[in-house]
Amino acid sequence: MANKMKSHRGACKRFKLTGSGKIKRNKAYKSHKLTKKAPKRKRGLRQATIITSADHKRMLRSMAK
Repeated sequence: MANKMKSHRGACKRFKLTGSGKIKRNKAYKSHKLTKKAPKRKRGLRQATIITSADHKRMLRSMAK
């Protein structure tokens, strides 16, 4: 008998599914060493972004519930 796939709990906490089915993620490099980063760069890191199409299928599989 085949077992059910478990969803990757770390992935579920880090990524969100949008209404249109895309996967949203937060940007990296915002946690430390912020003094050397320009304010414009830090503002850009605040916004979430969409995962690339190359990773989309793999992330959906790990987030499957």
